[in-house]
Amino acid sequence: MTGRIDVLEQIRTLIVSNAIAPGERVNIDQLSRRLGVSQTPVREALQHLEGDRLVVRDKNRGYTTTALLDERGLANMFEVRLLIEPWTASTVAVDRVGNPGRRMADEIEAYLAAQADAQNPRAELVAHDVRFHEIMLAAVDNPFLLDAYRSLHAHLHVFRLYPQDFDGTATVGEHVAIATAIAECRPRDAADAMRAHLGSALERFRSGMSGTAGAAGRGRARVHHLGARGRRARRRLG
Repeated sequence: MTGRIDVLEQIRTLIVSNAIAPGERVNIDQLSRRLGVSQTPVREALQHLEGDRLVVRDKNRGYTTTALLDERGLANMFEVRLLIEPWTASTVAVDRVGNPGRRMADEIEAYLAAQADAQNPRAELVAHDVRFHEIMLAAVDNPFLLDAYRSLHAHLHVFRLYPQDFDGTATVGEHVAIATAIAECRPRDAADAMRAHLGSALERFRSGMSGTAGAAGRGRARVHHLGARGRRARRRLG
């Protein structure tokens, strides 16, 4: 089982990092030789990735990687998130007992602490973003909510784009604002912070898609500054 999972993760990484280009036909024989496995686990992995909407299957052509989200597709995905997540942020901020704000702050702190040794900052930012949002969504006693979020496969699709904020500076600052408002039981502020975060994220991706991304590499010192800010927020939360 572990070997099959490894094959799945390797192929997923090849696709989301664009090592297998968007719209490219997936040659199962070549891919199995590249990974040093038989064709069976490769076929099984591709069936799984079809469910993730990273490949599509045509009875004549076989599997092809899906195209990158265009601006309309990106906007549609964020429109759904804007329906789900500000409401969720407001809802969990009301609950003092099961409030996830402290756990969200811990996630921010852990992410920042790991950045000094980060091997793939972009991948680690995406993984942090997924964990941060899922901590909040899981705090609502409604499994359909988390399923709805996961069904978007948002992290898989946005990873394939080149975000302006790939160093995480703006994202972490917005996460601090959300976690703080939730932990301090300020539902309206939590919803507003989440709404602002999603709107800003959408604009960052739009900028990246249009080729107007700024000098993302400038953000290392700013991320260090945010690390101090995140630690201060963590202390304030308790």
